[in-house]
Amino acid sequence: MSSTEQTFIAIKPDGVQRGLIGPILSRFENRGFKLVAIKLTTPGKEHLEKHYEDLAGKPFFAGLIEYMNSGPICAMVWEGRDAVKTGRTLLGATNPLASAPGTIRGDFAIDVGRNVCHGSDSVENAKKEIALWFKEGESVSYQASQFNWIYEKA
Repeated sequence: MSSTEQTFIAIKPDGVQRGLIGPILSRFENRGFKLVAIKLTTPGKEHLEKHYEDLAGKPFFAGLIEYMNSGPICAMVWEGRDAVKTGRTLLGATNPLASAPGTIRGDFAIDVGRNVCHGSDSVENAKKEIALWFKEGESVSYQASQFNWIYEKA
């Protein structure tokens, strides 16, 4: 049986500016995931450089940081069974033109540099990203009332 885990999802400045927070939240809620933390934030250059440190050597790094620092970001933690893998599936391919219709990027984005969302790519990275974006006590632990309607008993 798959395990319950948490994933970090961020709606990038293009998604926030285009008014897509509600529709994106709905995709995760409709799938059965539980929102345990959310905030609208402008984290700053240093924070973003730490978040994307694995891309620091890439030619697009400076532009990525500038773009991500250009407006508010909606940072979220979602919880559920296989949340990381399923979250990535809901987002679609990094390049929106390769994303299937019905995915967030497939429905809402065209350019890879304006692909609406970030999603953790592994459980390990999700833990790091959640710790970077949310302080201790900023997430909530609870059982959603629909839990037994979404998950079978083990």
